[in-house]
Amino acid sequence: MFYLQSSQALKVLENSLRKYLPESLKVYGTVFHINQGNPFKLKTLVDKWPDFNTVVIRPQEQDMTDDLDHYNNTYLIYSKDPKNCQEFLGSSEVINWKQHLQIQSSQSDLGKVIENLGAINLGKVMHKQCFLYMIFETAEQLTPSLVDTKNLVVSSDKPKPFDHQLFKFASLDVTHAALVNSIWYFGGNEKSQKFIERCISTFPSFCIMGPEGTPVSWTLMDHTGELRMGGTLPKYRSQSLIYHVACHQIQTLGKLGFPMYAHVDKANFTIQRMAVMLRHVPMPCTWNQWNCVPL
Repeated sequence: MFYLQSSQALKVLENSLRKYLPESLKVYGTVFHINQGNPFKLKTLVDKWPDFNTVVIRPQEQDMTDDLDHYNNTYLIYSKDPKNCQEFLGSSEVINWKQHLQIQSSQSDLGKVIENLGAINLGKVMHKQCFLYMIFETAEQLTPSLVDTKNLVVSSDKPKPFDHQLFKFASLDVTHAALVNSIWYFGGNEKSQKFIERCISTFPSFCIMGPEGTPVSWTLMDHTGELRMGGTLPKYRSQSLIYHVACHQIQTLGKLGFPMYAHVDKANFTIQRMAVMLRHVPMPCTWNQWNCVPL
């Protein structure tokens, strides 16, 4: 096992992961932001160097003190050889299987290994799989072979006009975390709110303020740089507000050169239609999250 710390090695890793897109997307996006200052103070491990097979990104050990906090105890994994990475992932120095944790990856092929390790460590593994999209501008830059304008679906839907008198673009404050947490699909508890607070205070966030002077629609970035946690208050839905805040987010982050990607639940047809309107490029691989609970 090798712990990559030098800026030179981490830049080499970023450039190498780019060659394996889109399957390496979740890890590539994380390493990109590690190389921009590592705002979440994450740790990068490889099985060997420089000719690595498997990369694992995780928090520092001193930041994983709550055994029940799977929002913080998150591992991002990419492997060139998913069928033969069990020994590396099974090491207690790489993954603490005694904790409640989650693993995220753009490789569904890792599922068998993760299930095996969950069973070996007497734990329960729950898998969530979603569609994975790359924002058009990012796909055009990083994976031009996947961007074929002839094959991109053109939406006939039109967003409702944005009322600049009634709504204003703004950024979220950590005091808004409870509001985001209240309707986040993966949230709704104290630990998820703490995670949201950290996301808001670390990365750019975007919202639309309503006439009451409070957020009515928003979208964030998580610790991997993924665009996530978008939502609109029930009272203000069906007004295309999430579309407008997403456009604002993409334009702003695009100017910063951030790679942008997102996942959408397979049952969320509303956001899938919006993804088409925004010209998001569907990836041939999927977004995967495995929640592992020791029994």
